[in-house]
Amino acid sequence: MKKVLLIYGGASPEHEISCKSAQSIIENIDKTKYELECIYITPSNEWTKENKPVTNIIEYLKQFDVVFPIIHGCDGEDGKLQGMLDLFRIKYVGSKWGPSYICMDKGRTKQILKYYNIPQVPFQIYDKKENLIIPFPVIIKPANGGSSIGIKIAHNKKEYKKAISEASKYDKKIIVEKYINAQELECAILEDNNLIISNIGEIITENNFYDYDTKYNKNTAEINTVANIPNEVKKQIKKYAKFIFDKLNLNGLARIDFLYDKDFKKLYLNEINTLPGFTTISMYPKLIMDKGFTYKDLITKLIENVK
Repeated sequence: MKKVLLIYGGASPEHEISCKSAQSIIENIDKTKYELECIYITPSNEWTKENKPVTNIIEYLKQFDVVFPIIHGCDGEDGKLQGMLDLFRIKYVGSKWGPSYICMDKGRTKQILKYYNIPQVPFQIYDKKENLIIPFPVIIKPANGGSSIGIKIAHNKKEYKKAISEASKYDKKIIVEKYINAQELECAILEDNNLIISNIGEIITENNFYDYDTKYNKNTAEINTVANIPNEVKKQIKKYAKFIFDKLNLNGLARIDFLYDKDFKKLYLNEINTLPGFTTISMYPKLIMDKGFTYKDLITKLIENVK
């Protein structure tokens, strides 16, 4: 029986979402195949097991066949944790440190994929010494973050200044993008013998975009695992998603998000998530389950496919 360690929590603003993802894994992992232990990282970054500090973290980690890190956001999704595990030859679920770092930094992702001609909405990396060159309305977001935390729409200079201040609470690097009237589309990828690429899902909200409050508090968003978009757009998303997964050397799993401009019928990349939300009702599991897997199957695949 394989020994699996689940690491969750963490010091990022996405701590609570990580805990919810972890709870779903704990409840659904195949206990006939895996002996599961858990490490909880507190918001103050203390590693604990059953409410007691872990004193020798590396030696403890080396006991396990596979580590399953489900920490969303900084420290867990940005390559830091992955780099430590790589250094000590500890196997784990998900992408390695390099791709994790690249995909977590939205600015770096945009710069790299611009080279490969992946379509993106007009953007600039905020610099207080430079003028805004994108016309309003714009979306302001922390470069390193997820779950729509710190993201705001600005329609004028006053709102822009306020949104920059809000995003600055979460990251020093800030992305400014042209706001478009778009459908939010998501594609899930599971690495198996061949890449399993999901159907294209869509998120329909009452707001102008899928913000944190809608995702986790109001629960008013409509999540469809089959998006209402033309078939040729679905094919193009799958083509882009596979290209990005391969070209950025991702491993295990990813959710790659797109925007479809409803006014001008244009497709754009939005962002890449190397450790997407993982509750039983999160979009990534739902899209993979729509391909004929159970949630338990998905967990098993991710563990067994670790290289």
